[in-house]
Amino acid sequence: MLFSSIDFLFYFLPLTVALYFLVPMPEGSPKLRNYFLLIASLVFYAWGGPWYLILITLQSFTGWLFGLLIERWRGGPGARAALIGSLVTGLGILLFFKYANFFLTNVNFLFHSSIPLLKIMLPLGISFYTFQILSYVIDLYLGKTSVQRNFFTLFAYIALFPQLIAGPIVRYLDVEQALRRREHSVDLFASGVRRLMIGLGKKVLIANVLGELAYILKDGAELSLLSAWLYITAYAFHIYFDFSGYSDMAIGLGRMFGFRFLENFNYPYIARNVTDFWRRWHISLSGWFRDYVYIPLGGNRVSGPRHVLNILTVWLLTGFWHGANWNFIFWGLYFALLLLLEKFVFGRLLEKLPRPFSHLYLALCVLIGWTFFDAASLGAAVAQISYMFGSGINSFAGPDTLYYLRSYLVPLLAAAIGCTPLPTRLAAKLAGSAKGTAALTVLEPLFVAVLIVTVTAYLVDGSFNPFIYFRF
Repeated sequence: MLFSSIDFLFYFLPLTVALYFLVPMPEGSPKLRNYFLLIASLVFYAWGGPWYLILITLQSFTGWLFGLLIERWRGGPGARAALIGSLVTGLGILLFFKYANFFLTNVNFLFHSSIPLLKIMLPLGISFYTFQILSYVIDLYLGKTSVQRNFFTLFAYIALFPQLIAGPIVRYLDVEQALRRREHSVDLFASGVRRLMIGLGKKVLIANVLGELAYILKDGAELSLLSAWLYITAYAFHIYFDFSGYSDMAIGLGRMFGFRFLENFNYPYIARNVTDFWRRWHISLSGWFRDYVYIPLGGNRVSGPRHVLNILTVWLLTGFWHGANWNFIFWGLYFALLLLLEKFVFGRLLEKLPRPFSHLYLALCVLIGWTFFDAASLGAAVAQISYMFGSGINSFAGPDTLYYLRSYLVPLLAAAIGCTPLPTRLAAKLAGSAKGTAALTVLEPLFVAVLIVTVTAYLVDGSFNPFIYFRF
C-alpha cells in the first residue's frame, strides 16, 4: 500500500488513527496501543502480498530470540556466538532474496553455465527491516540498549508501518523509551499531519510530475544536449522529492502516533562537496554504515592504506545494498573515489573556491552519479553520460525537448526552490512576528486543506505513482 494512494489516505489511515486513540493506556502504558499498531502494520504490509508476513515474522522472531540469548550469556562467548548467529541469519536471508539471482547470473556468465534462476520476488522493505533488526541486536550486544523481552513489542517496532517499507532506518535505541511510555498531544499530532501533507505534496506534485518528465526524455528518440541534461536534472529532483517526501510522511505519521523519528534529509543539494552531500542525504543509511561497518573496521584510526580500504568497503556495500546490479556497485565505488579525492587530494581547494563554483562541482558529480543509479546497465549509463558531454547527439535542443521544457518549467522551478531551505526560512521568519503567528494560525490549516484537495485530484487522475526506494 502506498502512502500516496486513495486507499491509504481515505480508508486505512483514518480508520487506524480513530481506532488507535480508542485503545486505552492503563497507567500511561502504551503496550495495548503497540499491539494495535502491530496489527495495523501487518495489515498494511499484507496489502502488498500476504506471504511477505511469514518472512518478516520469522526474521523478527529470530532477532528477538538472539537478543534474549545475548542478554542471558552476556559477557561470555555465548553472547558473541548469538550475535554472529543473528548476523548470519539476517544477512543470509537478505542475500538469498535480494542477490541470489545476481550471483547466479554472474556465475553463468563467467563459467558459460546455464544454472536456472530462482523464481523468487524481493520482499517489500526487506533491506530496511533487516538493518533495523541488526541494529537492535548489535546495540544490545554493545550494551547501548536493553533487551526487549516482549516479542510483540519488538515486532511492533520492526513492523511499524510509517517506516516499514522504505525507511528511514529507525534504530531501536531511538524509540525504546517511546515503546515503553509516550505522550500524545494535539500539537504533536497536528505537526505530524502538517509534515505528512508536506511530504505527500513533495511526492505527488513534484516527484511524480518530474519523474514522468525524466522517463519521457530517457525513452525519447530525440538525442540533443539539452534533452540529456534536462533528463538527468529532472531525475535528480524526482529521486530527491520522492525519497525525502516519503521520509517526511514517515516522520509525520510517527508523530501522529507519538513517535519522534530522526530526520533523514538535510537539503543535500545545497552542499558544497560530496562529503557534505552524504552527510545530508539518506542520513539514517549513512549513519548505519558508519556505526556498524566503518567504525568497527577501524574508521580513520588506522593506517592510510587501511583507511582507504575501509572507505572503499563501506561504499561497495552501500552500492550493493541499493540493488543487485553492477551499476549500483559502480555507483557506490564512484562516490567512494570522490570522497577519497576530497579527503586526500583537493578537499582544501574546494573549501577555498567561491560558493557558486563548489556548488557547480557538486551538481556535476551528483548528476553523473544519478546517471549510473538510474541506468539499466553500465553501458547504458556510459552512453547517457556521453550524450551529456556532446557525443552522439543530433543538436543542442530539438523541438520536443523545448516543448517539454516549457511544459514542465513550473514544477522544475518549484523543485529548484523546494530543495533549498528558503521556504522553511520564510515560514520561520513569518512565525517570528506577532502578525505572522496570527496569519499562520489561519494559513496553515488552509494550506493543508488545499494540499489535500490538490493531491487527491492528482491521485485520481494520475497513473505514475511509484516509490523509487520500494525496490531496495
